Amino acid sequence: MICFRGLLAFQFASPGPILFELGPLSIRWYGFLIASAVLIGVTLAQFLAQKRGLNPELVGDFAIWGLLGAIPMARLYYVLFQWQAYADRPGQIFAIWRGGIAIHGGIIGGVLAGLIFCRLQRLSFWQLFDVITPSIILGQAIGRWGNFFNSEAFGRPTDLPWKLYIPPAMRPAQYLQESYFHPTFLYESLWNLLVFSLLIWLFFQGRRGKLSLKPGTLFLCYGIAYSLGRFFIEGLRMDSLMLGPVRVAQLVSFAGIILGSLGLVWLYYFRRALPDVVPAEDS
Repeated sequence: MICFRGLLAFQFASPGPILFELGPLSIRWYGFLIASAVLIGVTLAQFLAQKRGLNPELVGDFAIWGLLGAIPMARLYYVLFQWQAYADRPGQIFAIWRGGIAIHGGIIGGVLAGLIFCRLQRLSFWQLFDVITPSIILGQAIGRWGNFFNSEAFGRPTDLPWKLYIPPAMRPAQYLQESYFHPTFLYESLWNLLVFSLLIWLFFQGRRGKLSLKPGTLFLCYGIAYSLGRFFIEGLRMDSLMLGPVRVAQLVSFAGIILGSLGLVWLYYFRRALPDVVPAEDS
């Protein structure tokens, strides 16, 4: 439900996590959005693969590998940093439909699956991931709305016009008297759409010969751009995974910015190819 107050001021309020019910079966928004993101992402990646001269069927095959690597790792990553919450109720570890996955864990799992897949298929890792990276960030933009329906991953209290209403049961104990919070899911979703637009622009500029893109460029740009937004947005959140006093997502984002920048320097300043399981052809 979105309540409008005037032309500019409005607030968000989730209608709840259930999309619809069929008898004892409940279909949740979270699962529906993930499934939709996968379907849209695979379709887009196959289209881009065809434009790049890669076999679209390989992209479809990798989608299964990617999901098998990304989703369990995303959940494991989250559970490990929230172990105290699951130690006394281990049955909830597998309740992924209730939320509680970490995108950085998913990226790690997807990359590991990609390395194995490319090794077996004798395929360049960087060429494959340059093709699927726009789908990854688009999927993140879609998936963030699962946090909205679950009333989770919100930020500090705020009175801004785009404030998010959080039900009392979902509020942190120290903020039970507060009703409205930063919709950090929305901030990240919009940022991810901007990153998606950048990657698509770069892809087609390279396709048209207006830019000379080396294999790995799109994936490195994704790592830098997504991490920049996530670093600052994470500072608003109150449910961050922590490593002592440090927000894990900010730490990983900082590493993503540094590694991505070093990769671009390696490609374009030193004019050296990135290490790969199979040598890639320049785009």
